Amino acid sequence: MEKKLKIVVGITGSSGVIYGIKLLYFLNKLEIETHVVLSKWAEKNIEIETDENISKIKELATYEYEENNMAASISSGSFKTSGMIIIPCSMKTLSSIANGYDDNLISRAASVTIKENRKLVIVPRETPLSQIHLSNMLKLAKIGVIILPAMPGFYHRPKTVNDLVLHIVGKTLDQFDISNEAFKRWDNSKA
Repeated sequence: MEKKLKIVVGITGSSGVIYGIKLLYFLNKLEIETHVVLSKWAEKNIEIETDENISKIKELATYEYEENNMAASISSGSFKTSGMIIIPCSMKTLSSIANGYDDNLISRAASVTIKENRKLVIVPRETPLSQIHLSNMLKLAKIGVIILPAMPGFYHRPKTVNDLVLHIVGKTLDQFDISNEAFKRWDNSKA
């Protein structure tokens, strides 16, 4: 029997909320069960950075939770998931996770993902990075968290900003072995 994926998705208030939105579109289209939390600053950045409708984004989720709902199912290790993606991940959220400070549902769900030895993919979006940011990333990487910075490649010759965004979305989906054609893969026969 094939295991059905069940992925927790956190979208935080870092610039680059379009990454999380595009990821949700793909997961919805692929009919993958999603448990989504948008931070209040993610919602604010959606208004600032995109023409997307927050209600429509929430409708892409199978289940949607408020960031202060610490009683949500995803806050417990007994609720089985395939893992979690935080895209984009603010440095505040990264710090909260790295230091075990479960101040909202996104960081609590990430802590649960870590303690239950499930896959956690964090897509940090900040530049430049300070030693504190790098130290927090290293701390998480050492325990198996996948740090996938929003640094798109250019070997696929992107023509639009959407091409760059989808490159990161595709690489994120790859971490869960989710087949996708979000971006053009490297073909060394042309090298």
